[in-house]
Amino acid sequence: QVQLVESGGGLVQAGGSLRLSCAPSGRTFSGYSMGWFRQAPGKEREFVAAIRWSSNTTIYADSVKGRFTISRDNAENTAALQMNSLKPEDTAVYYCAAADKSILTALLRLARVYAYWGQGTQVTVSS
Repeated sequence: QVQLVESGGGLVQAGGSLRLSCAPSGRTFSGYSMGWFRQAPGKEREFVAAIRWSSNTTIYADSVKGRFTISRDNAENTAALQMNSLKPEDTAVYYCAAADKSILTALLRLARVYAYWGQGTQVTVSS
């Protein structure tokens, strides 16, 4: 069982930056691809970014491409989401998730392929 803990959320003005971190409790990330999702009030959870275990290939939602960067540090056993040029529409609860390494990159956009989820961290962007 992998328990994930997110940190780094908060309140920031439009145009600002935040860095979210995700760390496992009890196990390492070894063998897992990582993803970030978000859910705004009244909306469904949506894909933000993912990084494949084997190749470190990254994919992004069109809405964050060029502004957000997903990364992982296997030595530190963490994953991160660097968010720049934040917009009010980025306001949401952000979740990190872990998927088995066998999941193909294209499928990492789908929430249902992730086996483990964190509790989420709130990101609020003021205009």
